[in-house]
Amino acid sequence: MSIKSILISQPHPGGKKTVYDTLTEKFGVKVDFHPFIEVKAVPARDLRKQKLRILDHDAIIFNSRNAIDHFFRIVEEMKVDIPTTMKYFCTNEGVSLYIQKYTQLRKRKMFVGKGTNSSFLDLLKKHKTLNYLFPCSNIRNEVIPNFLEKMEINHTEAIMYHTVNSDLSDLASVYYDILVFFSPQGISSLFANFPDFEQEDRAIAGWGKTTDLALTEAGLKNTIAAPSPQHPSMVAALEAFIKSKLK
Repeated sequence: MSIKSILISQPHPGGKKTVYDTLTEKFGVKVDFHPFIEVKAVPARDLRKQKLRILDHDAIIFNSRNAIDHFFRIVEEMKVDIPTTMKYFCTNEGVSLYIQKYTQLRKRKMFVGKGTNSSFLDLLKKHKTLNYLFPCSNIRNEVIPNFLEKMEINHTEAIMYHTVNSDLSDLASVYYDILVFFSPQGISSLFANFPDFEQEDRAIAGWGKTTDLALTEAGLKNTIAAPSPQHPSMVAALEAFIKSKLK
C-alpha cells in the first residue's frame, strides 16, 4: 500500500505551517483538511427564553475550546460581568490554557483535570457543594452530566452551540489513502453524506476510545489507533504507519 494522500476531518488550524507538514516534508504525502462537522451558535435570546442566569452559578465546567468560545460569546451578548470569585473547572490543561484567550485567571480559580474522566470527576466530587454551569453542544459526552446527576450536585446544562454535519459533496469523487477522525460525530457525518461508504483498502486513523468504538459500530477498522504509549500524538501514529508501508 503506497500512501500518497491523507484527509484530516477537521478545519485547517490556520497559520502557514501545521504539525502535519512534517509528513509532507518527510514522505511527500499530500495532506488536506476538510471539516466533517460544523458548529453553529445558539443566540443569546434563546438562552434568555430558557431563563438561563449565569450569575446564579459558582463555577463553570469547560471540556472543549468550543464550549469556551461560546460561553464567552454568550457572556458578551448578555452583557454579563463575570465576578472574580467565579471558578473554572477544565477537563485538561489544554482547555485551561485556552481560557486565557478571554480572561486573565489566578491559579486559585482554576481547577484542572489530568485528561482522564476519573481525574476530572474526582475534582467535581471534591467540590460538590458548588452550583455548576455546563456549557455544551446538542451532542455531548454524557459522562459529566451523568456524574453530576448521580452525585446530586447542583448544575445547569446550557446548550450554547449545535454540532451539525458538514456538506461533503465536494469529496464524492476524491480518493484518500488515509482518513483521520477525531470524534464519533465525524464518522456520523461521513455516513450521513455517503450512506454506502465502504472502507475498501483505505486506512482509517481514529483518535480516542469513543472514536474507536464509533468506527467499530460503523463496521470500519481503526487501522491507526491513537493515542498509544508508543505514539502519543496523531502525527506520530501516522508517521509510524507510513514508515511501515515503506519497508
